[in-house]
Amino acid sequence: MDEVAAEFGGDFNAEDAECTEKRSGATMRGYCVGKGRVIASAQDAAALVEWPRLRGPDTVIAELLRINPEKPEQDLLRYTAEKLTRGCVVAIPTDTLYGLAADPFNLSAVDEIYRVKGRPEARALPILVNSVDMASLMALDVPRNFHRLAETFWPGPLTIVLDASHQVPLKVTANTKRVALRWPKNEVVTRLIREFGGPVTGTSANLSGYPSCSTAEEVMEQLGKRVPLVIDTGDTKASLPSTIIELHGHEWKIGREGAITEAEIDDALGGEGALAR
Repeated sequence: MDEVAAEFGGDFNAEDAECTEKRSGATMRGYCVGKGRVIASAQDAAALVEWPRLRGPDTVIAELLRINPEKPEQDLLRYTAEKLTRGCVVAIPTDTLYGLAADPFNLSAVDEIYRVKGRPEARALPILVNSVDMASLMALDVPRNFHRLAETFWPGPLTIVLDASHQVPLKVTANTKRVALRWPKNEVVTRLIREFGGPVTGTSANLSGYPSCSTAEEVMEQLGKRVPLVIDTGDTKASLPSTIIELHGHEWKIGREGAITEAEIDDALGGEGALAR
C-alpha cells in the first residue's frame, strides 16, 4: 500500500470508492481498484500501466475502466485497443454477458485466454465482429442461411458456427476448422472492433465452470487478478447467453439455446434444413 501511494503521491482509499469527473460536459464515473487509484480517464489509465508490476505477481489487480455504454469515449476505446494490440486479454461487456476480448490472430494472446479462464484447449473460442462483411471473411464458405440469420438477428445474441477460413488460426477453432461468429448489439464492442481494426475473441469472462458475469464487479471477483483491464459499462441485465446455431451447408442445428429460441430460428429459416439435436 505504501509504495503504491508513494508512486502516485497520496494515500488511496482501500474500499470501493467512486468519483466523478467532468469530461466534455458529461459526468464520468470512476472506481477505485482495490488499494489503487481511481481510473476515470485514459490519462489515469495510462499512468497505471506500471502499477501491476509494483504490486507483485501474486497481487496484480485489473484496472477497472468506466466507459459510457451509449456514447463510448474515443480516447478510452483507443486505450483499450492499444491493450489488445499489445496482446493483452481485456474483459468487455456485450449485449448478453461480459466476455474476454483478445486478438484471435495473436497465438500468445489466445494462449493467455485459456490460462486466464482455466479453459480446456479442446474448446473453441468464439469471435466477435462488427459487420456481416467481417464475418464473411472469417468463413470458408458462406451458405445462404447465414445471410438470412444475420439479416434477422444481427447485431444480437446469435452465434453462428461455420467452416473457418484458412486465415483463422487452428488453435482458435480447437482444431475443428469451424469458427463461431457473433455481432453483438453493443456500441462499445462495435466501436472497439473498429478502433482495433479487426475481430476480437468473445468467450465468456469467467473462470471455467463458474457462473457467467453480467457486471464488471462480478468479473473483478473472478478475474481481477488474471486480466490487466476490465471495461465497465454497468449491468448488462442479461440472464441468458447467446444462442448457438451450427450451419452445415443448407442444414442447421441448435448447439445451445439461449436468448433466441429454436422456434425463432426455425421461423427465420422458413422451417427448412433443421437437423435433429
